Amino acid sequence: IMAGNDDHYHDQTIAFLGEIWGDGYMSPGGSDEVSRVIEGLPIAGSTVLDIGCGSGAIAVELSQLHKAAKVVGIDVEAPVCEAASSRVQNLGLQDAIQILEVTPGPLPFEDASFDVVFSKDSIIHIADKEFLAAEAFRVLKPGGWFAASDWLISHDNEPSPAMAAYIAAEDLDFAMASPQRYEKAMKLAGFEEVKLRNRNAWYREVSAAELADLKGNRPRWVERYGDAFIDEQIDIWTRLVDVVASGEHCPHHIRGRKPQ
Repeated sequence: IMAGNDDHYHDQTIAFLGEIWGDGYMSPGGSDEVSRVIEGLPIAGSTVLDIGCGSGAIAVELSQLHKAAKVVGIDVEAPVCEAASSRVQNLGLQDAIQILEVTPGPLPFEDASFDVVFSKDSIIHIADKEFLAAEAFRVLKPGGWFAASDWLISHDNEPSPAMAAYIAAEDLDFAMASPQRYEKAMKLAGFEEVKLRNRNAWYREVSAAELADLKGNRPRWVERYGDAFIDEQIDIWTRLVDVVASGEHCPHHIRGRKPQ
């Protein structure tokens, strides 16, 4: 089910995002936001699938902090899988965490394999939200939970010019969907207790602060990553702050439960 712009997340980008968002995190909010996504769910002792595991910090967190019995992290890009595998090995967590590089298509797992299917800000790369929901439902055990955060768009029409310009600047295979489409896809797949929580107000503050840091401390950033790379990031963040402020770009938490 996953798609990816192969090798977009190379070492420089992984390092930069880790400096912005915390070592090993490839989306904002760090450990606190992960805890909010899974708040109240029975992670301890559970088998968890981490879709789009990136460079592995969250898989480690699910294992160590939230006491998951087993975490399987999957991603489509070799550089991040290599980074995640190194992180797991360096911490001696090979028995608790498995990292798999996968190809787009159905999830490579048997039915009813996991207690929790988790994802943080990576399912934006999956265009077919209905198939995503159906696959998550399939690999969950009865009573299991899907819990994710993702980058949503507030409507299902063509993106505004500002949003289209932001997506083009990111140069990633973004497949943004609306909260309404996600809710419908989850219910169609069979999920109950479907809930979506809009995180736009939170990210409006966070993204503005990130942009202010990039601009205000530009010499320090340039020293580490070079003029061209930082200019590109400032351009992306400027466009991002615009569409978050308008409400068209609206990060959400999404969850639902497979019936017993």
